[in-house]
Amino acid sequence: MRVISYSSYALVAAGVVTGALGLVRTGSLLIAVGTGLFAISQRGQRKIELYLPLAISISLFVLALALPRGR
Repeated sequence: MRVISYSSYALVAAGVVTGALGLVRTGSLLIAVGTGLFAISQRGQRKIELYLPLAISISLFVLALALPRGR
């Protein structure tokens, strides 16, 4: 569980850095995957604490796919 938690933090940090460097779609996808992994790693929590972050990460993932290309 600890490895999943650390890898999700690394994915979110990489997403923020990637987004700041100009690759917004890739950064959003990395943040969404990192948030989803973190939510899944917290399975022992109450249902709302599991499903709300999962719903947010899924919606961010779909939004990132729907973003137009900036070129």
